[in-house]
Amino acid sequence: MTTPELLPIATGARSGRWLLEQLKLRRARTAVTLLLGAIAAAMSLVPVYVLGVLVDRVRGGADTSTIIGVVVVISVAAVIGGIVTGFSGYLISTLGEGILASLREAVVRRALHLPVATLERVGKGDLLSRVGDDIAVMAKSIGEVIPQLVGAFLLVCLSMITMLGIDWRLGLAGLVALPMYILALRWYLPRSAPMYAAERVAMGERAQSFVSSMQGAKTVRAYGLESAHLSDIDRSSAKARDIGVDVFRLFTRFGSRSNRAECVGLSVILLAGFLLVRGDYVTVGETTAAALLFHRLFNPIGTLLFTFDDIQSAGASLARLVGVVDIPDERPVGDGSVPTDATLDVTDLRHEYESGHEVLHGVNLRVGAGETVALVGSTGAGKSTIAAIAAGSMASTSGAVRVGGATLDALGSEGLRRHVAIVSQEVHVFAGRLIDDVRLAAPDAERADVESALRTVGAWGWVEALEDGLDTAVGEGGHQLTAAQSQQLALARLVLADPAVAVLDEATAEAGSSGARDLEAAAEAATKGRSTLIVAHRLTQAAAADRVVVLEHGRILEQGPHEELVAAGGRYAQLWEAWQGR
Repeated sequence: MTTPELLPIATGARSGRWLLEQLKLRRARTAVTLLLGAIAAAMSLVPVYVLGVLVDRVRGGADTSTIIGVVVVISVAAVIGGIVTGFSGYLISTLGEGILASLREAVVRRALHLPVATLERVGKGDLLSRVGDDIAVMAKSIGEVIPQLVGAFLLVCLSMITMLGIDWRLGLAGLVALPMYILALRWYLPRSAPMYAAERVAMGERAQSFVSSMQGAKTVRAYGLESAHLSDIDRSSAKARDIGVDVFRLFTRFGSRSNRAECVGLSVILLAGFLLVRGDYVTVGETTAAALLFHRLFNPIGTLLFTFDDIQSAGASLARLVGVVDIPDERPVGDGSVPTDATLDVTDLRHEYESGHEVLHGVNLRVGAGETVALVGSTGAGKSTIAAIAAGSMASTSGAVRVGGATLDALGSEGLRRHVAIVSQEVHVFAGRLIDDVRLAAPDAERADVESALRTVGAWGWVEALEDGLDTAVGEGGHQLTAAQSQQLALARLVLADPAVAVLDEATAEAGSSGARDLEAAAEAATKGRSTLIVAHRLTQAAAADRVVVLEHGRILEQGPHEELVAAGGRYAQLWEAWQGR
């Protein structure tokens, strides 16, 4: 079974630059957040430092008032630290959530505008994994990991500065552990980064394997392919599981190395303190404060080191998300051209899905203003490819498509949406109110406009019969529509959008024989007065068209009105005879 290729993944440097750009857009909030974090860290060090002072005071015979003063100082520091820590955590979370919201919107915006060919090439699983799993990983990191990480980093920095301030020799003694931490990280990072990236990729492949099997469930069952697809899902799941286990094993080995660094660092500080006290270079209280400060570092250093597990995972997810954001936007910008009429011209159209394998061979086709042209032919003749290119959903290898004399590139994506609309066989009903589903084509449309569009396509009868009418919840978790009803909603969107050119790619194919005539009538009503290109699944649609174009192997075989082609006795006549006798 062929594994689809994946969407691009950004480099670590590019991901870092993207994050820095977002922080620069929020300079003031970032600065205030770091300042409050530093104050919170400083307040947490006050009790440790004051305890060292207390030791010296007690050794010097201080009275009870000294202890009371120490308690007061510690209490005040605790209150201030608690308040500031709360504000700091809140600001860190809101800052992170703002960045995550920008990232999520950018990813979804780019995903919605990915070329159809790209989505078909990479599959939906990888994209779903990114906007689902990777966003979830980022959300967890921002909500739980980042606040801890920022606080721990500031606490480590201030602790080392304080230790050096007590006595530079005690500070240097504490730094003895630094090379061991660095060596542990240098051992861990080169091994973990590829593993975390591989883990995210494996999760994407697992999602793609599952989604592909579910989408093709009917075909899988029809051909008895359950075992093969289950094996593929099992294989991709086992791969993701095995990588996850390897990541955990690597992480535990990293933990043991950091524990050794803690033991060595504390031992060196105590030894240095003992020697310095004997030489009257420092006091017992200063040594006590330095030792307690270093011991106090166990938790933040552990946080810094052990959150690398989550940070690496978040970094891999960020790279996958930024990779989507950075996909070049191939949509035409346009030059402001405006169609002079509703004529659709296809000139010398050629297309290759794979290099060297041309599926359209110089097709020339014209749909006059207000004319309906039906494309017919066997599977693989090129009908849907022409429709997708004519609607601007896919870019051709060569040739041109013009609407009213203006090329699709000259119209740009916005102009294209205003003048050309496509309704395909695959219709999606979005979760929400039915009226909002139809309004996707015109968000500012009034209820009366929506009702009129539904009446045009013959859907108002069943919509009005729903318990909540236009406000009925449809889609996932709501009222389930039939295939014919879903197609009627799609055609109602077409009416509401009111384009000059309409492209229907087998838009009545899902109706079944019982609702076919009603749906064909709905399609005819929706396209009345528009220049219409129809990929005809049912030849009754072709018979009703102004002109029929017969395609074979990417070339136009014959064209003309239905009656003339039937009388000519060519390929269309054969198709019509087979259709009549089915």
